[in-house]
Amino acid sequence: MTDTLVPRGCGAARQAEGGYFRKGCNPLAETGRSKLQNQRAALNQQILKAVRLRTGAENLLRCCEVNNCSQGKLCFRLISRATTNNKVREQALLELSFVNSDLQILKEELEGLNISVEVYQNIEETFSIPLIPLGLKETKEGDFTIPLKDFILEHYSEDSSDYEDEIADLMDLRQACRTPSRDESGIEMLMSYFIQLGFVENRFFPPTRQMGVLFTWYDSFTGVPVCQQNLLLEKASILFNIGALYTQIGTRCNRQTKPGLENAVDAFQRAAGILNYLKETFTHTPSYDMSPAMLSVLVKMMLAQAQECVFEQISLPGIRNEFFTLVKMAQEVAKVGEVYTLVNTAMNQAPIKANIPYSWSNMAKIKSDHYKALAHYFVATLLSDHQLHPSDDEDKQEKVWSQLHDYMPEGLTSLTILRDKVQRKRLGKAHLRKAIVYHEEALRVCGLCKQLRNINILQEILTVAHKRSLTKYEHEQEDDFLSLMEASPVLPKTEHKVEMIVPQFSKVKVKDFFERLGPLPVFSAKQRWTVPRTINFHCQERGLGFTLKGGPPVQVHCLDPECSAALKGLKEGDYIVSINGLDSKWLGVNDVLEKFKSMGENNIEIKVISCQDTMASVHNKSATYSVGMQKTYSLICLAMEEDKINETKKATPKRSFLSWGTKNRQKAASTLCLPYAVAGSSQTKKKLDSRLTVLDTESSLY
Repeated sequence: MTDTLVPRGCGAARQAEGGYFRKGCNPLAETGRSKLQNQRAALNQQILKAVRLRTGAENLLRCCEVNNCSQGKLCFRLISRATTNNKVREQALLELSFVNSDLQILKEELEGLNISVEVYQNIEETFSIPLIPLGLKETKEGDFTIPLKDFILEHYSEDSSDYEDEIADLMDLRQACRTPSRDESGIEMLMSYFIQLGFVENRFFPPTRQMGVLFTWYDSFTGVPVCQQNLLLEKASILFNIGALYTQIGTRCNRQTKPGLENAVDAFQRAAGILNYLKETFTHTPSYDMSPAMLSVLVKMMLAQAQECVFEQISLPGIRNEFFTLVKMAQEVAKVGEVYTLVNTAMNQAPIKANIPYSWSNMAKIKSDHYKALAHYFVATLLSDHQLHPSDDEDKQEKVWSQLHDYMPEGLTSLTILRDKVQRKRLGKAHLRKAIVYHEEALRVCGLCKQLRNINILQEILTVAHKRSLTKYEHEQEDDFLSLMEASPVLPKTEHKVEMIVPQFSKVKVKDFFERLGPLPVFSAKQRWTVPRTINFHCQERGLGFTLKGGPPVQVHCLDPECSAALKGLKEGDYIVSINGLDSKWLGVNDVLEKFKSMGENNIEIKVISCQDTMASVHNKSATYSVGMQKTYSLICLAMEEDKINETKKATPKRSFLSWGTKNRQKAASTLCLPYAVAGSSQTKKKLDSRLTVLDTESSLY
């Protein structure tokens, strides 16, 4: 089922030490989940093709022409094809209509994959309502080799060919993360890659420029691709897939056993925690499935499914037909119905309603009605099957009963209902009628949805519950025409409230692939270094002529300007990165001094680097960046523009042809690739514009 992805540049000893290589599922394996994922990938490609066709048809209808005016300024004129060529316009409209229809069909097919819940359920024969998992986001293969090697040579002044193995390991890990196994090892692998991306971001992605690596991820619900040159899109998508994998693990658990239900509750709580972490950390994600509104709904759905598993766990040993037990079960199941009502309400709000699968909102509605019906059925059972006996604790039953409802039917009190046999029967039948109404509504909604109609186990469970309520209702002999009593809603209450489990990435031990570059706080993309300089010196009678501090790496301190090393070019504040050809970036002060002492009076050769001005901490203009920006959702990206220059200041000189070309190459990039600041530009103070550039995701892809 799984193939081991062994890093290409590691020996056996290094594998055992690092332990970082992981297993990914074989993408060619003919399992149900792999077939679904392959179908999802194929649909994504078809949606991409249809979106490009639609973009072309729209461009035929509206074209922008740039002309030079007599004043030398640029002006934009909108030219309508209707005024020049009506035939072309009609053909474009026809093509646009066809492509839109094709996109709608593809979207319905993708929705069908999202509701294929049977594939993800436990393979054992169960009699439980299916749970909804999230599908994994798909991505294209990427190649980091050339950009990373160029950056190593340019920024760190090291031979990039020495790091080919590390780059290959990173690429292998990313490839494995495209097909993670549906268990804890798959979760660990995705978390390892997420943490590894943090190392890569700090080492290779400076805040002042792009690296030229294009990341492409497909929306899990719409199939529309999002392309950016920003690593934060990769990190956010991996987080989404971690949450999605937790949901698949939860649905796979055997819900007929106590350990299986405990594992399911834990998995859905962790999924909710991951998705909530994604929502709070990456607030400007450019994909619908990772927007704050969508993630809020998904978090509610995961917690609702966890609450559903909690109820199944309580009722697993069986439900005793006893007064206090039935009261407890009625309130527990009413809590499940309440949380699903909130989920259904959230799913029907704009803009979620237009993007979330229609069958998901129907499933939430069905579960809400089904569990509310069970709550009324339990109340009806305790009213019809139990009478207040002299030996019963009347005060305790009255207190418990009063907590079951907000209000009593007119003219009745809790004690009256408990004591009066006739009133108990009448109220019990009123609750049965309420249960039947909810059951019938659940069956009606299920019958209206094509995808849910095909889930046999769901239809069977709803039908059995409906027949059970009808059978009990028919056993009661009282005339319905004389009973006008209305059953009040059952108040939800639970002793096992589920909560999100915050992800703990620190528990996953990950070794930095590029640790040979040096300690990350020092050797990062934000720091700028000189090319290593070679210093040859020898120890004098009075010592080295300088002291060391910090580390690793150690830094030259209190340098004597008359010492041998200073005369050879050593400077105050230099970092020692090599001693006699041996790397010393990870050595502390004591280790370096020990090496110097071992040299005696022999000539010592060291390599040192000097820190240049630290790169300005300019915020990366990514739609996924959240710190220091307004907490507003952007469909594609946040625009950035320079401050208007004060009129009283001197006008800046006209840009050269080369700098103008650089600037406009950035503007000519895809609308899904965010703008960035040019390294080496003027030191004019810049700020991020809080205004949003609203673009159509589907029509402005390329």
